[in-house]
Amino acid sequence: MHILHLVTRLLRAGSEENTVATCRWQARAGHRVTLLHGADFDRGWYDDPSPGLKLVRLPSLVHPLDPLSDWRALTALRRLYRDLRPDVIHTHQSKAGILGRWAAEGAPWALVVHGIHIVPFHGVDAARRALYLAAERRAAPRTDLFMAVSKAVGSAYVDAGIARPDQVHCVRSGMDLDRFRNAAWPADWRALLGLRPGEAKPPVAVMLAAFEPRKRHLQFLRSFARVARGDMRLLLAGHGPLLEPVRAEVRALGLHGRVILCGHRPDPEALLALADLSVLASEREGLPRVVVQSLAVGRPVAVNDLPGIDELVRDGVNGAVLPPGDLDGLAARTAALLTDRPALDRLRQGARGTDISDWTLETLGRRTTELYDLPSARRAA
Repeated sequence: MHILHLVTRLLRAGSEENTVATCRWQARAGHRVTLLHGADFDRGWYDDPSPGLKLVRLPSLVHPLDPLSDWRALTALRRLYRDLRPDVIHTHQSKAGILGRWAAEGAPWALVVHGIHIVPFHGVDAARRALYLAAERRAAPRTDLFMAVSKAVGSAYVDAGIARPDQVHCVRSGMDLDRFRNAAWPADWRALLGLRPGEAKPPVAVMLAAFEPRKRHLQFLRSFARVARGDMRLLLAGHGPLLEPVRAEVRALGLHGRVILCGHRPDPEALLALADLSVLASEREGLPRVVVQSLAVGRPVAVNDLPGIDELVRDGVNGAVLPPGDLDGLAARTAALLTDRPALDRLRQGARGTDISDWTLETLGRRTTELYDLPSARRAA
């Protein structure tokens, strides 16, 4: 069958990596797969083509709210659906999810699926919440299936009256778990940490997160600056629009040398292996891939509580879970663990013992594709 996936941005972040992994599995399984993406994209996806996967750029599909561009994108999507005639339209991310499903009203032959990687109406102000809810409810009648990265994320759509319980299915993110289970320190670890030859490795925490507002780098750094002590290091890996503001904040807080900006690296597993603790300060997530990856390496996770976190992380067992808005507490717990080796070792043992077998690439691709054939979905379509 012809499967069309649609994303707003094709960058190097969790939802994009998950979507591309699904596309690649489906292409290997013999399906015709098209990945349609908006104006913002990482050229690397084109430099590493996948057999059977066609990438198509739609310049009018942009991330910010832009009525004129949004109307043009909606019109272009309707035309593309008519020309490509996909059997399945599988949308991802908020903007593409809304416009892609609205446009599908003109494609009555297609099964329409929406992948919920994050709950867009959680953790936002009242005006944006009302806007997101209205848009999601408008798209819901043309949605046959919802696939959520965690049970809690799917339940949020049911509780909000957007989806029926029988429409929502949990499909875990997929990744190469062996790559993380067998990870070794990066070859440049001394230079990365600013160490001279012979110096011992200091306690290290790492945050793998795109530099965008919802990841709360700036707020976490301000809290971390008040509790950081000794020779501990914090590695920040990723790219995004807030990279330069974060760099400036590191200088302003006097954290140069203690907080290290790594940029985007192709070896996240090596950074996690080097770290003693993985940290995430996001205000909104689905169930972050980095949490699974950290546990696969055997590293505990310090995180603010979000929908779905309790499906993997247990406070005091394999990580530290703080209330959603408590960045001071998250920073303090991070610093305390980095200086408490017995406590850290107990959490590392818990991390290594966590069952993450549902998060494989094979499970992601197979379960996603099998759900397209649900009798209830076909009846709805």
